[in-house]
Amino acid sequence: MITEAFAVVFSPFTIAVIFGGVALGIIFGVIPGLTATMAVALCLPISYGLPPIQGVALLLGLYIGGINGGLILSILLNIPGTPSSIATCFDGYPLTLKGEAGRALGVGIFYSFLSGVLAFSALIVLAPILARFALHFAPFEYFAVTVFSLTLIATLSGDNLLKGLLAGALGISFGLIGAAPIDSYRRYTFGISELNIGFSLLSILIGLYAINEIVQAAGNKYNEKNASMEIVAFKLKGFGISAKEFIQQLPNFIRSVLIGLGIGVLPGIGGNVTNLISYGAAKNASKYPEKFGTGVIDGVIAPETSNSAGVGGSLVPTLALGIPGDPVAAMVLAGLMIHGLVPGPMMFVTHGVFVWSVFISVMLANVAMLTLNYFGIRLWLRLLKIPKHILLAVVVSFCVVGTFGLNNRVFDVQAMFVFAAIGFGLSKLKMPLPPIIMGFILGPILETNLRRGLMMTNGDFMPFLTRPIPAVLLSVSFAAVILITVKRLQKKKQQNQ
Repeated sequence: MITEAFAVVFSPFTIAVIFGGVALGIIFGVIPGLTATMAVALCLPISYGLPPIQGVALLLGLYIGGINGGLILSILLNIPGTPSSIATCFDGYPLTLKGEAGRALGVGIFYSFLSGVLAFSALIVLAPILARFALHFAPFEYFAVTVFSLTLIATLSGDNLLKGLLAGALGISFGLIGAAPIDSYRRYTFGISELNIGFSLLSILIGLYAINEIVQAAGNKYNEKNASMEIVAFKLKGFGISAKEFIQQLPNFIRSVLIGLGIGVLPGIGGNVTNLISYGAAKNASKYPEKFGTGVIDGVIAPETSNSAGVGGSLVPTLALGIPGDPVAAMVLAGLMIHGLVPGPMMFVTHGVFVWSVFISVMLANVAMLTLNYFGIRLWLRLLKIPKHILLAVVVSFCVVGTFGLNNRVFDVQAMFVFAAIGFGLSKLKMPLPPIIMGFILGPILETNLRRGLMMTNGDFMPFLTRPIPAVLLSVSFAAVILITVKRLQKKKQQNQ
């Protein structure tokens, strides 16, 4: 089966389809508002016209290219191309301002490839095991995982914990608007029908980051010409990381791979938070956490590693159980089904050649991502040569088109500009923006699983505390909050002395 799968995947046509899918996915990842989900959705009809293996290979190429393409604008312009590249902005853009844009891009691309290969190797070996383990997760376990993830708001809060907590609460409150989970009761809509389905993540993300950043950049009149020339002139050696740095970053790399795989394999959590969680974990474990946000490669390696690993993790339940790990995996699942393939344990038996073709296609897609992104670095750096008044206008246009195209609603575009104004005001108040995104993503997941759990226990909260996995995770969450608080108090005391 493996030999036959290699013969199919390494045909010129299949290789061309994979490279074409990755290239198109990168373009969708680079353009603000155009996500990997949208790329796969738009190309589903094209995949239907191809043979099954080539059709699914196209979707996988779009998936991997779309997720990894988001790092480019995050590093160059501080604008996350996709929700999964939010944390890459935190240190990627400061590296660009230091004249190390090429190095930041090289490191991000290299670790995306490395973690992708490692994650998909784990997918081949661990898919059935991890899928069975994920089946044991009830609402109680999902609730505890989400609470643990929310504790990282403290890490993303910067120097002011109170402002970070307020920002996280603001994000959760935005997530409460619209139809409630389970019973779809409308709340906080104020009679506005467009709010019945709540705010779109894309509207908040692009408003808070992309449009807000554009407004601030438009008002920034320092000597941009000289800065841009310095950045574009940077020469990249290899992937921008030495052998010594690679060894030093091994703990960060392994930890981020495990976070990406662990969260990716859990249906419903989604890959949008893996980059934030891995960034927070890297900052907590670092010997120099105060340097995060000023331009350190640790802050690029962690989110980009977890992003690629999350793709592998999300494909585990998709292939082994027929349960998509995130929205993009749901589109891939649809692609499998329109070709008459039913994902699940029996697919490994009845369609062995196809399953191995998927594994090999994924590996080849990672090679395509590395090749296209690496040799395209000079092209991406040329973006910085474009006059700002032209470049920013083009980016705004893409933001509007991408936000509208997600749900075909003008309201989403209006909401994007409202959140841009909110983000601009919060930036002036020096309130951190990442906790808002994290609260918005995790708040509905927390509420949904809390309500499901209480329905299962007829209102009894004790199973949330007594079941083994939730008990451990909630205890660790509580300990993490105490530890972070103590560290901050000690740091404040030292500063006062």
